[in-house]
Amino acid sequence: MTHYPNTQLFIDGAWCAGSTRHSMPVRNPASAEVIGELACASPADLERAVAAAQRGFAAWRRISAFERYKIMRKAAQLLRDRVESVATLMTLEQGKPLAEARMEIMAGADTIDWFAEEARRAYGRVIPARQEGVYQLVVKEPVGPVAAFTPWNFPINQIVRKLSAALAAGCSIVVKAPEETPASPAELIRVFADAGVPAGCVNLVFGEPAEISNYLIAHPGIRKISFTGSTQVGKQLASLAGLHMKRMTMELGGHAPVIIFDDADVATAAKTMVASKFRNAGQVCVSPTRFLVQEGIFKRFVDEFLKHTQQLQVGDGLHSDTKMGPLANPRRIAALEALTEDVRQQHGKVHTGGHRIGDRGNFWAPTVVTELPNSARAMNEEPFGPMVMINPFGSFEDAVTEANRLPVGLAAYAWTQSAKTAHNIAAAVETGMISINHLGLGTPETPFGGVKDSGYGSEGGTEAIEAYLNPKFVSQFGL
Repeated sequence: MTHYPNTQLFIDGAWCAGSTRHSMPVRNPASAEVIGELACASPADLERAVAAAQRGFAAWRRISAFERYKIMRKAAQLLRDRVESVATLMTLEQGKPLAEARMEIMAGADTIDWFAEEARRAYGRVIPARQEGVYQLVVKEPVGPVAAFTPWNFPINQIVRKLSAALAAGCSIVVKAPEETPASPAELIRVFADAGVPAGCVNLVFGEPAEISNYLIAHPGIRKISFTGSTQVGKQLASLAGLHMKRMTMELGGHAPVIIFDDADVATAAKTMVASKFRNAGQVCVSPTRFLVQEGIFKRFVDEFLKHTQQLQVGDGLHSDTKMGPLANPRRIAALEALTEDVRQQHGKVHTGGHRIGDRGNFWAPTVVTELPNSARAMNEEPFGPMVMINPFGSFEDAVTEANRLPVGLAAYAWTQSAKTAHNIAAAVETGMISINHLGLGTPETPFGGVKDSGYGSEGGTEAIEAYLNPKFVSQFGL
């Protein structure tokens, strides 16, 4: 399948154009060619979506957790059945290699399954009373209609966590999906509709991001906000949500440190972290970026890292031999050009990459920089692309100081063969997640979220569904 469809809105159980018939073009990042159009929502369309979500919530909350579970499990299987067609759409609009698109979709199905099970386990509790004849109960109730805002780097994964948690809890949802990558999110919404989720429970809109966020967050019909994106935008939306007393989950930017100690398995660490770093062309919120390598193995690690980096085949994600696709949009090219120019001005050593590939599409060469001072922009701004900075460190304290220097704290990585060092570094780094000696982040059953300017709340594990539930205390005397 190579046909790319025009994408419509999904409101109150029906696919439709926007009321003003306004649309936006969708481009293939590998060729810069327009491959389709997407419908844009007007304020009138947003009002319809919220009204539908309110009606959907009234119906969906009355459906038993067991019935919600069965519908969600059916949606997960439908997504698996359609993996090839949806993966092709994702690669066409986002650029990532087909193998990565397939993995994202299959992981999305696993996420739906996980939250379907959690729907049956949203337990309350009984609290022993101080007075005879009194029953004290805590009952979990769905918070209400949700507005979710998601980015383009993982068109399925970023939505499916919010969507699945909301539906499992008994909430309805209005999803504002990314305009750059609309077709694969639309197919995710389709599997839920085809699985039997009632009309109005799931709604999908596109359009001007600021206009949509301002409208939905302020709307009294929306009870919870979930946002994934940059810290800058997240703070603006959090401020707006705070004005309207809306519950929030914020998964914001990071700048993940990777700490490689002298006793690490250098070959395994380098090979593993190259695969992680250049996945999705580095456009990953938990992407390893600031490598801190202890002085005794610094040169050996750099050499090993370069060896694997230089073997990466960059190209169109539809080609079977491609290991890294294009950046998702021209904005990322401009950002990396500016960061690379600053690297050179700061006298960092560019060992490989540092330039655009060709003049067609958004291709950027995997870039490895060493010995870059902390005054460089790339050491302070998340590159969100295929750029790695590798610097040496001396003591454990030096590594911790640098790892904690920035105001963000989403993810971190460490490599060591010492149990003591592993324990100490896990305790010392200010981060929401840390993975030691392997890649262990992002499974449905584990918490996913940050601290400091990287946001708050979790989008995984048992913690995730709690944000979509209100605990109600019931105290009853007699019968």
